[in-house]
Amino acid sequence: QIQLMDSGGGLTQPGGSLRLSCQVSSGFLFTNDYAIAWFRQAPGKERERVSCIAGIAPSYADSVRGRFIISRDNAKNTVYLQMNSLKPEDTAIYYCATDRAAVCYSDPGQYDYWSQGTQVTVSS
Repeated sequence: QIQLMDSGGGLTQPGGSLRLSCQVSSGFLFTNDYAIAWFRQAPGKERERVSCIAGIAPSYADSVRGRFIISRDNAKNTVYLQMNSLKPEDTAIYYCATDRAAVCYSDPGQYDYWSQGTQVTVSS
């Protein structure tokens, strides 16, 4: 059974930074071939993909491009999301997910495994 554990959320002011971590259980063959995505869901809104990494190629939603950076450390089975210049509209629950494929799908329904979610709140 694949398990994803996220951490790093919290409260920060506009313009601040946070780094989210997503650790994948050791039973999962964690390689560059598998896509790991970060999604977020704000109250009353649909879950949206903010970033994904498959192989060494990252992708970003327009709303976060230039502010967020996704990276992976295969030795630690971990994917990170560095979030800079945070805005109030970034407030949401953030989840990491994998589809065990080398494709970064936008549709959350394509992902089989999810973390429990970590709250990110950007407020003054």
